[in-house]
Formats: sequence, C-alpha cells, structure tokens
Amino acid sequence: MFSLSRRKMGDSRFGTQCCYLLLLGCLLFFRAEGGSIPITIVESAKARGAVCLDGSPPAYHIDRGFGSGINNWIVHMEGGGWCDDVKSCLERKNTYKGSSLKMEKTMGFSGILGKKQAANPDFYNWNRIKIKYCDGSSFTGDVEAVDPKTKLFFRGERIWQAVIDDLLAKGMKNAQNAILSGCSAGGLAAILHCDKFRSLLPQTARVKCVSDAGYFIHGKDVAGGFEIENFFGRIVRLHGSVKSLPPSCTSVMKPELCFFPQYVAKTMRTPLFVINSGYDFWQLKNIMAPSAVDPKGNWKSCKFDLKKCSAPQLKTVQDFRTQFLNALSTGAGSKPSNGVFINSCYAHCQSGSVATWFADKSPVVGNTKIGKAVGDWFYDRASIQKIDCPYPCNPTCVKVDSDS
Repeated sequence: MFSLSRRKMGDSRFGTQCCYLLLLGCLLFFRAEGGSIPITIVESAKARGAVCLDGSPPAYHIDRGFGSGINNWIVHMEGGGWCDDVKSCLERKNTYKGSSLKMEKTMGFSGILGKKQAANPDFYNWNRIKIKYCDGSSFTGDVEAVDPKTKLFFRGERIWQAVIDDLLAKGMKNAQNAILSGCSAGGLAAILHCDKFRSLLPQTARVKCVSDAGYFIHGKDVAGGFEIENFFGRIVRLHGSVKSLPPSCTSVMKPELCFFPQYVAKTMRTPLFVINSGYDFWQLKNIMAPSAVDPKGNWKSCKFDLKKCSAPQLKTVQDFRTQFLNALSTGAGSKPSNGVFINSCYAHCQSGSVATWFADKSPVVGNTKIGKAVGDWFYDRASIQKIDCPYPCNPTCVKVDSDS
C-alpha cells in the first residue's frame, strides 16, 4: 500500500536496559498535565488467579469521563519489556513491574490520556484508563501451576480479562466509542487483544485499537539471523502464551511468530492504528543489533546515537527501516481501514507524551501531528497512511532525537 550471548536479550541486563530507556523517555516526555489519579487494585481478581508475577492483584488508574465523553472509553496498557526465563522474571517480581505492592499510588495522565482539551481535543473527556503492567508477557500468560520454589505466577492473560471485566461492570459495557491502546510491550498487547476487546463491547459501538511503538518486526539482525524470534519464543513458552494468542495466527504459524504484529495484523478484523518510528530506538538496539550478535560492541555507539554511525552502519540502519516498512505494508498497512503514522524520529513511545502528541513543537508528518492523525482516523474524518522520509530529513524530530 506504500511505496546476544545468554545474558540473552531477556535476561537481567536486557530487561534493565529496556526499563532504563523507557524510564528515560518518561522523565523527558511524560510530563503529566496535572492531577493525581489514584490506583485501583482489583482485589476480586485474586479469586480467579489473575495476579501479578508475585501473586498480588492487578491494578489500573482511571480518570472518569464527563460531558460528551461520558460513554467513551480509552484503555491504555502500560509497557515495560518482558521476562523470558525464571531469572529475569524473579528480578521483576519484587518491583513495580511484577507486583502491585510496589506500584505508585497515584499518577498523572498526558498525551492520548490527557484531560486538557487543547492538548488532546478528541479524547480529553473520555473515561481514560491505564492498566498497570506486572506480568512480563504483554498480558498473554496463563500457566496454572506455580513452582513452590520460585512462587512465580504467569497470568498476564487473566490479568487483562479481570481488569476488562471490572471496567465493563463500571460502565464500559455501554460504550459508544472505545479504544484499546498501549505503548511498547503494551502496544504489542493492544494488537494481540484487539479483536477480543471488540467482541466484549456493544456491536453498535465504534471500537478501534492504537499501538504505539508496539509493532516489533521479525527483523534480520546484523549477523544475518533472527535473535528476536528466539527471545519471543522463550517468552511464549515460559508464560504459556500460546492459548492466548490469536488463533487465526497460531493455527497456521509457529506460536512465537504470532507474537509479531506483522503476522497477527493480517487476520485482524478490528481497525488498527500504528504509531511508530522507522528508527525506533528499542528495535535498533535489540532487534537490529542486539548485544548477543555484537559481542565486541562494534554497534554500540551507532545504535545509541545515529549521528555516530559510520557510512556502512547508516546504510544498515536504513535497510532495517526498509525491513520495518515491508513488515508494515504486508501486515497492518495492507488494510484500508487501518491507519499508520511512521515518522523518522529516533524515538520509542510517542502517544503518552504531551510533547510528542499534540504540542506546538510535536513531530509532524505531512503537516500532521500524531494526536490529530489518530483523532481524524478514529472518527473517520480522513484516511491516515503517513510514512515519513528517511532520517535525517524531518526537522521536527530534532527535539525528540536530541532528548532521547
């Protein structure tokens, strides 16, 4: 439609790096617009075994809708990497990424969840929810057995269902408009759960999904292999994710391949909007040039700062962007009902930030900001298929690139 050694990717070093980058992005960009939204602990979820890695109940934050948005709902899933073995899951278990006991009691919303009309004109007065991420599997795990030694619970799919059921009981069952969204691992979760979300809401409702920095590709790395496939495979096996992944995909492909959006999107029925950078820094660091295939660190400087890439390295980076665009065009981009906004910023997650969503200096593609693109697409005001020119062509990326 448009022209790791095993301190592997999933071990503590990989998880720490991922979380550090996400936290850095949060510190720089997720400038909440004010207000402290209290945490909601879903205590009833424990009875159905829907618990975090440590066995504590799941949680979310909700800011109620008002006025014309009182029957509109946006459910946004938090990101934060994955754990692919017992060791890396144990390292998350006693942190906010594995336990609701360690989560902050209040938080502010911004970007797609923001409450100010000027900064979020299409969704500011909706019921806005952020589901906290404490399972390490993009909300796909479902293992009944619990090892008495580790006491780890792999129940991400049950968490998702329990939280959604709680929201349905609080009024979402009467939704007129609804969005399931997420960033990073949460953006992947939005794709994997999109059709299921649609099936739980009224047939008369307008329901769509938005994935921000969650379109992780089945990409070839600099060694010519697919280390990311090995990593995703370990997640799927450890967490028992296969039964939670879309059956339209798992019936024809290996389960670990159904953790890749490009294969799932082909059979999705619900409209999907993909927000991503063609130079997503998480993917460059961990899919294109993971440390497992670059033991001497030849790519370290380049993948942390594109300005430090040699000419041959920059060509490889541009080739990776081509891989990304090909994976998009044969997946989500192949359906006219879907929307895409792919800029050339060195960024990861852009919908949760007031700076990158709809601010005066937010990145644009075709004179359109991300917030406007998503709103126009959701309300069918315009068809959105926006693909940016190659790095470093876009001057509106300067702030994002320098801060990242």
